[in-house]
Amino acid sequence: MIPPVIELTGLTKDYHGLRPLRIEKFTLAEGELAAILGLDQPMAETFVNLVTGAMLPDRGDVTIFGRTTASIDDSADWLSLVDRYGIISERAVLLDALSVIQNLSIPFTLDIEPPPDDVRDRAILLAREVGIQQAAWLRPVSELDADGRVRVRAARALALDPKVLLLEHASAGLTPDAAALFGADLRQIALRRGCALVAVTADPQFALAVAGRVLTLDPASGRLSEPHRPWNLFRRS
Repeated sequence: MIPPVIELTGLTKDYHGLRPLRIEKFTLAEGELAAILGLDQPMAETFVNLVTGAMLPDRGDVTIFGRTTASIDDSADWLSLVDRYGIISERAVLLDALSVIQNLSIPFTLDIEPPPDDVRDRAILLAREVGIQQAAWLRPVSELDADGRVRVRAARALALDPKVLLLEHASAGLTPDAAALFGADLRQIALRRGCALVAVTADPQFALAVAGRVLTLDPASGRLSEPHRPWNLFRRS
């Protein structure tokens, strides 16, 4: 039996918010697409840090790829696990003065003035995969709108063929239509690649677009449930 790629059990983490982050039980199977509603930005950042092993829970267990994060005591070992994640977050730094292609070359090389031909080709494939139009490839990232910037972050997250995509309020700043389209595009990318995905978001329509399973967190109890959602009636076909 293949273990879940992420499993949280009895989790509590105090991050100095109004209340600790609590998650009673959450599992993400290999190739599964899930979204979680009910976590604000600091809580979402804490969630991402916990499931990548960047911080440890105060109570409970975080198991990733069959190992508890508490059992990882070697930095090289931890980095090898982190490399299996692709993170789409505002915290992911973009170099605004550089072009889209240069930003997408950085996961492969620091020689970007200009990138070698083979690296440039890989960057172009990433740009195409996430829907960045060719007219934007040589533009500085600073000139892109919110949709263009989040797609650059998505392409960077995909560069090293992750097993799991983590989305940390990835649709924040997008219009509703742009968020729904971006979510649908990411869903198809994840399905095509066979990678799992968990989106922490405040946008139910984005959650529906990107994930096959949408859960809502009760912050007081830590329970995750599939919500009664009248907004499901407005799901895009």
